[in-house]
Amino acid sequence: MTFRLRNSLGFILNRTNTKMKNNLLHYLKDYDVTPEQWAVLNCLWDQDGISPKELAELTSKDQPTTVRMLSKLEKKGFITRQVNPDDNRAYFIYLTSKGKELEDKLYPLAFKALDKAIKGIDKKQIEEVKSVLNKIFDNLD
Repeated sequence: MTFRLRNSLGFILNRTNTKMKNNLLHYLKDYDVTPEQWAVLNCLWDQDGISPKELAELTSKDQPTTVRMLSKLEKKGFITRQVNPDDNRAYFIYLTSKGKELEDKLYPLAFKALDKAIKGIDKKQIEEVKSVLNKIFDNLD
């Protein structure tokens, strides 16, 4: 049996992920936000004031990568860190007004990027693909 890379599920997923991220990056570039930073901001729009550890878990990134992203977002003025009143060694991440303003600007762009990616694909098929991918993810725990 021969293993064909171009027919490998992992290769196809990685190739598609790369293209989807580059597509999203194209839509977000005017706001100086990367797809990875978009994920962090998206989490904070849902739940402001959470720890870097929680953000790492929500975005499926390791903590050092998350901390680097948070530093970049802080330099851009989108977030701020506030010391946890219960533990001075820890802190919570909050959106600034500038970070909150991005929500109404970036969501429509993200939907445009997604619409481009799923053009011509039935909604039922999209739901099936998401279900299968989540099952694969769960199998790998």
